[in-house]
Amino acid sequence: MNDELEASYRLCAGISNRHGKTYSLAARLLPVEGRRHVHAVYALCRMADDIVDEQRHAEPAERLAQLDALHDRLLAELAAGYSRHPVLAAVIATVKSTGIPVGCFDRFFASMAMDVSVTQYASWPELCRYMDGSAAVIGEMMLPVLGGAAEATPAARALGMAFQLTNFLRDVGEDLDRGRVYLPQDELTAFGADPCLRTVTPAWRQVMAFQIERNRELYRQADAGIGLLPTRSASCVRAARVVYSRILHEIEAADYDVFSRRATVPGARKWALALASLRHLRPAQPVRV
Repeated sequence: MNDELEASYRLCAGISNRHGKTYSLAARLLPVEGRRHVHAVYALCRMADDIVDEQRHAEPAERLAQLDALHDRLLAELAAGYSRHPVLAAVIATVKSTGIPVGCFDRFFASMAMDVSVTQYASWPELCRYMDGSAAVIGEMMLPVLGGAAEATPAARALGMAFQLTNFLRDVGEDLDRGRVYLPQDELTAFGADPCLRTVTPAWRQVMAFQIERNRELYRQADAGIGLLPTRSASCVRAARVVYSRILHEIEAADYDVFSRRATVPGARKWALALASLRHLRPAQPVRV
């Protein structure tokens, strides 16, 4: 590996360590090469996410143009097999090394573009169409990185969606600040809940409990694929799954108040949960949350 590519992977690791602490922690269980690939995929996703969320002062057309430019450059440099971009250099090398399907990136950028203009989703099926490119596809990208067989694809997709739904439930208040609501509108109406009130009401507790159970079912679907991964990859995924799903407990412990504070798992608790998941669970066993 040349110095330029090594520097690119180091940059991706830094981005992952700063912004994706749970994933970064779990990635430490992988061999060095696998860890690098995880960081590269994360860094690309973070670049696109920053265009959408960290440049809100920019006009929607400008953000869409930036997303298109990043997407076009990625595809062109994938075709060339080489990049001099400080992040894309590692991404290109990772895709070449692992065989991530290029079509995954088309679906990913399509969903990122939706975040520029779409502020709410009418139903769960409609939200799932968005999550296909923003979350399920990440699971598909990670499967070849982790050495998983094609038969684990449904579980990988479920885990990507489970992680993102956990984010949606945790970040209701922050998403409102961005003018977005990711909970299906028809379900909010059915429960009589209004997140815009930023108040924990009986109806809000009910709709959040409903969403958390849906989220846990996605995690259960994902568990079926952990045993299909190589041992170290299974350990990585299991640790991330156990630690991240703990956020749901934190939301419940806060009486579903996702408006006044962000539900988080303290660092020491993350390490304890990760170690416990490795000590007491085997890949084929379901993970309890």
